[in-house]
Amino acid sequence: MGRLAQTDGLTEIQRDILATVRDFVDKEIIPVATELEHKDEYPAAIVEGMKQLGLFGLTIPEEYGGLGESLLTYALVVEEIARGWMSVSGIVNTHFIVAHMINAHGTQEQKDYFLPKMAAGEIRGAFSMSEPGLGSDVSAISTKGVKDGDSYVLNGQKMWLTNGGTSTLVAVLCKTDEGGSSPYKNMTTFLIEKTAGFGPNPTVPGLTVPGKIEKMGYKGVDTTELILQDVRIPADRVLGGVPGKGFYQMMDGVEVGRVNVAARGCGVARRAFELGISYAQQRSTFGKKIAEHQAIQFKLAEMATKVEAAHQMMVMAARKKDSGERNDLEAGMAKYLASEYCKEVVEDAFRIHGGYGFSKEYEIERLYREAPMLLIGEGTAEIQKMIVGRRLLEEYRIAE
Repeated sequence: MGRLAQTDGLTEIQRDILATVRDFVDKEIIPVATELEHKDEYPAAIVEGMKQLGLFGLTIPEEYGGLGESLLTYALVVEEIARGWMSVSGIVNTHFIVAHMINAHGTQEQKDYFLPKMAAGEIRGAFSMSEPGLGSDVSAISTKGVKDGDSYVLNGQKMWLTNGGTSTLVAVLCKTDEGGSSPYKNMTTFLIEKTAGFGPNPTVPGLTVPGKIEKMGYKGVDTTELILQDVRIPADRVLGGVPGKGFYQMMDGVEVGRVNVAARGCGVARRAFELGISYAQQRSTFGKKIAEHQAIQFKLAEMATKVEAAHQMMVMAARKKDSGERNDLEAGMAKYLASEYCKEVVEDAFRIHGGYGFSKEYEIERLYREAPMLLIGEGTAEIQKMIVGRRLLEEYRIAE
């Protein structure tokens, strides 16, 4: 293990967890990732291995059967997993977002029911906010929840659900018109239990997951739509038990997700650097290894600096969230920097590989197709810059 992307101040337990995950990644993920990715095959054996390691309960409190670890531990674990195969980190990401939302905002009954099953990996979560025509304007959601007695009837179409087919619990944001005049107070999060699989759901009448969306990268993990036609959900499955708080609950979850995407960017970039510096010491041109050419050394130096900078920014954002403080500024910065640097480091590693980087026999080809997803996942670079810019104006506003 090289000196890049080290984290100061970790406990012995955190170091042990990371060592275990790193060993799992090296032995169980990296050797099979490219083959599974090319087949677009769900990594069932890898997921079962993570379940046995207790990773699905990593951040869930011990009282509910989890490990009770911090967001920082989670982010560092995600970084290691993404270093092996980014799609696997996506499988745990939405699960952790939903678990965080239930733990932070759920009723005691919801915590008691869902969290132990989520910690054991028996229930796995998906997160549903986006819609086909929505983009970044969350206030424009059209999926509707209408109160009918002690239930709500949901109608609409959601988009870009990671784990949409394989999950058994989906946190779905709907418009409910119960919170007030602001559109942000008229959204509610519903917790919908379903059976894993595609097509009409056998246990939730009216709910359909049509099938996997074909993607250029980020394969293996299923990305889907979700169609709701007169889906009836009991009122006790409103997250927190009170309608109208969905937007704020989702944004809290998205902050966790942005740290996750930053961690994924760090992991993919680190793997690209490892591949690039290894190949540079094997390939010879003009009578010497290409690593001895100054142009390649400059490129490796730039790549390593970006890997290190992104990692430290990600760690800062996670620690800020763990402290209980508002971290939208730090999470936005970390997600923006890590995703952009990941794209650049992967491309530089691709260039170092020369023509072989274009071959599917080399791992860098897969990373080159995966990196672009990080530029748009959990909010585009432009959205992150808007968030950061607004927060900076709040912090540095001059007196008039």
